[in-house]
Amino acid sequence: MTRHQGRHFLNIPGPSPVPERVLRAMDMPVIDHRSAEFAELGKTVLEGSKTIFKTVSDVIIFPSSGTGAWEAAIVNTLSSGDKVLMVETGHFATLWRQMAARWGIEVDFIPGDWRRGVDPAFIEEKLSADKAHEIKAVMVVHNETSTGATSRIGEVRAAIDRAKHPALLMVDTISGLGSADFRFDEWKVDVAVSCSQKGFMLPPGLGFNAISPKARAAAKANKMPRSYWDWEEMLKPNASGFFPYTPATNLLYGLREAVAMLLEEGLDQVFARHQRLAAATRAAVDHWGLEVLCQEPKDFSPVLTAVLMPPGYDADQFRKVVLDNYNMSLGSGLSKVAGKVFRIGHLGECNELSLMAALTGVEMGLRVAGVPHRSGGVDAAMKLLEERPQGNAGSHLKVVGT
Repeated sequence: MTRHQGRHFLNIPGPSPVPERVLRAMDMPVIDHRSAEFAELGKTVLEGSKTIFKTVSDVIIFPSSGTGAWEAAIVNTLSSGDKVLMVETGHFATLWRQMAARWGIEVDFIPGDWRRGVDPAFIEEKLSADKAHEIKAVMVVHNETSTGATSRIGEVRAAIDRAKHPALLMVDTISGLGSADFRFDEWKVDVAVSCSQKGFMLPPGLGFNAISPKARAAAKANKMPRSYWDWEEMLKPNASGFFPYTPATNLLYGLREAVAMLLEEGLDQVFARHQRLAAATRAAVDHWGLEVLCQEPKDFSPVLTAVLMPPGYDADQFRKVVLDNYNMSLGSGLSKVAGKVFRIGHLGECNELSLMAALTGVEMGLRVAGVPHRSGGVDAAMKLLEERPQGNAGSHLKVVGT
């Protein structure tokens, strides 16, 4: 095992690196989760989470992974035998489909090539043909972590509205929330699923469901068995800042700090920063002569970039070279693209200098691994960042003596 000095560079698309501020915020004694002190913490994080989802509706926080939050979304709103519409945008859309099928949900799964997000026209066509309104929900992934493609949720909502269809809009924004623009209320989303270890910059362990009044009404009428995931059982104590069972207290301390960090920067500025870093990453990939997996520019992810390896070169072997030589982890290809792509995460606390370090590691790795490429991708990324400065980055120092 190779031993390295300095910190490990975690450049996978989640879990994202946990900022020092968040780590310090979690470094607290566990308190009584039935106390007034805890109630204040609970109220703060429940209200703060709403601001990140951009909603005035309820947000429920489970001690779970994002997979648990997926299940909560299904069992509260759908019943065995219900029909839903989903789109094959990548690995995680496929996994959510498989989970729905295990609960007896009939899934109309629109096939995809894993190189773009949802086509709203397909949604409109399917819903317009559903004259009996048998489809109970449209379930889409906002940011497909396996491919680096986003789906335009506002356009999906517009397609549902044009079809005049009553289906619920259920969105997985597990890797999108807090990094890519997401507007729960404006886009009339009914259920949004997320988790702690992506844009929230926390360790894994918290799952989120944001729910509209329409979704809550559907849950009250729904007969699907549930206990741990029951929204109503959560909402009753949540009203006073409490939870029905032991919460992940120290993660909630971290969540309070993470929300504060996002709001201090401003969500629009957070999203703009992610877009800039993503564009710089793509500039480097293009200069290297490699190919970005996502083929639709409107769907380019601000969260990560998935890069195709040249024919005959194994992405996992390349990732191993980078890890062994430069102590940096890159994301692997999943299922259909296993061994074919590597993924560069640029989310969470990532900034210009941390991105440049990551791209430098990739470029050195390409050279050491013997992967055909054109040197200078890092310079191309730097040039883009210099041409698109953020904040005060465009100001110039006065030369002394002039």
